[in-house]
Amino acid sequence: MNPVVTQPRYGAGGSTVSDWQTGTFDCCNNMGVCLCGTFCPLCLSCQIASDMDECCLCGASVAMRTLYRTRYGIPGSICNDSLMLMCFPLCTLCQLKRDIEKRKEMNAF
Repeated sequence: MNPVVTQPRYGAGGSTVSDWQTGTFDCCNNMGVCLCGTFCPLCLSCQIASDMDECCLCGASVAMRTLYRTRYGIPGSICNDSLMLMCFPLCTLCQLKRDIEKRKEMNAF
């Protein structure tokens, strides 16, 4: 029996390795996202889920962050995703939305 030691990649051949477009605590880079995440995180979660063609209830989940990170080849782990969402839920949510917006601007989403 062979143990699984790496996370699966999105698509047949995987994706290239990249990084987050903004840092977890770069909230001031996009004040609209920051304000939405601060005062209405459920709305921001639904926007993220909609952007990713997923159920609205999945927006602020570990699964959504892991799916996104895996899809774009962003290094990390499910454990790290869980810790980030537990310790810094609003910052992590805003980071994901900012990253989606940046990738849309670059036509890479």
